[in-house]
Amino acid sequence: MKLKTLAILCASFATGSMAISGTAMAQTEVNFWYSGGTQPQQMMTKLIEEFNASQDDYVIRGALQGNYQETFQKLQAGMASRTAPEFVLVGASEASSMENRGLTRDLRDFITEDFNYNDFIPAFRAQGTADDGSVFGLPAYGTTQVLYYNKAKLAEHGFTEADLATWQGLAKVAQKVVVKDARGNTEYYGWEPMWGKDNLIDAAFSNGAKVISDDGKKVLIDSPEWVEVWESFRQWIHDDNVMRIHHGGQGWEYWYKTIDDVMKDNALGYTGSSGDQGDLDFTKLAATTQPGWGDHPAAPQAGSLMFVMPKGTNDKAAQGAFEFMEFYTNAANTARWSMFTGYIPVRQSVNEVPEYQAFTKENPQALIPLKQATTASVDFMDPTNGRIQDALSIAADQVQIENIPAEKALKDAAKRAQRALDRANRS
Repeated sequence: MKLKTLAILCASFATGSMAISGTAMAQTEVNFWYSGGTQPQQMMTKLIEEFNASQDDYVIRGALQGNYQETFQKLQAGMASRTAPEFVLVGASEASSMENRGLTRDLRDFITEDFNYNDFIPAFRAQGTADDGSVFGLPAYGTTQVLYYNKAKLAEHGFTEADLATWQGLAKVAQKVVVKDARGNTEYYGWEPMWGKDNLIDAAFSNGAKVISDDGKKVLIDSPEWVEVWESFRQWIHDDNVMRIHHGGQGWEYWYKTIDDVMKDNALGYTGSSGDQGDLDFTKLAATTQPGWGDHPAAPQAGSLMFVMPKGTNDKAAQGAFEFMEFYTNAANTARWSMFTGYIPVRQSVNEVPEYQAFTKENPQALIPLKQATTASVDFMDPTNGRIQDALSIAADQVQIENIPAEKALKDAAKRAQRALDRANRS
């Protein structure tokens, strides 16, 4: 790749914008599908523009999708019709599903010694590496879901962060701070978990739950460890009315409604992504790690969003895709991404970036996701190409939205998931 002056790139990092005008002439177009909230969208656009301006061989054409799942679904259709982009941004589970079906390029064909692949945080690197050592996904950024809460409101009721150390403790806080009108309708909620299976899975893992038995043969999602946790959330949401779920809408609409409730004093706090930090006011809010469940230590998931290169695309464009990925994940840019969005940086050498050192000193909440990631569970990698995840998603909607008892929802989910696992094990 023919880089323009290094001074321009250094200046762009220092100022946060490119100090050049005009558009780099590119010979090869490289299509890229990605998703993300407001802050990630802004930073991704900036990095694409900077890369395009830094060299004359490639131009990245970014196409924003509704969410990560939509990207994955659209990608499968694109591969079938031979209209897939050169690279995409998807979750580690989706990346693993693609690799299991032989749909991904092996990135070892592009990785050189100078790239220093071993500098990537080991837990994230492992999520993009197959059993045979092939590399099917390059970590773009790490993510985990943490707690965000109103500092003044918590203190007003005589609580401290220590009272949020278990889910049972958090529920007691929620019961205390909730405000209801004369008819019993909740006006101020104690907590807002995020819609979907992920928060519920995190809490179950923090109760010692497993998705599949150690021998890989039996689905365990209807075990007592799961049922206890999911039923507790059903009660807190539907019976006690101290928690609320926003759901539905377009794209990330439900997510931002949840954030707005906390920012606009309609709820004490919520469970959200490390990537929310760029949208939050930390003069008002604080962040802390997810709770344990009873006597069990906290064990929520931590995973990475992956750059994946589908097979069957133009080889020269694929080389351009990898060169963008290399640019995006260098220490300086993974630091910029983390500081702007709140997501976890992927390279260990980020700690050598002076700007990042200064930022985390002034913004200690930025270290909470990193702290949680050191003890978190690795994202569940579904051996059934997503069918177990789908069963859990259906069960989560039944519990969170439809008020169906967790035992019934999870037993039904376990039956569907077990059939899928049996088929996968026979294949």
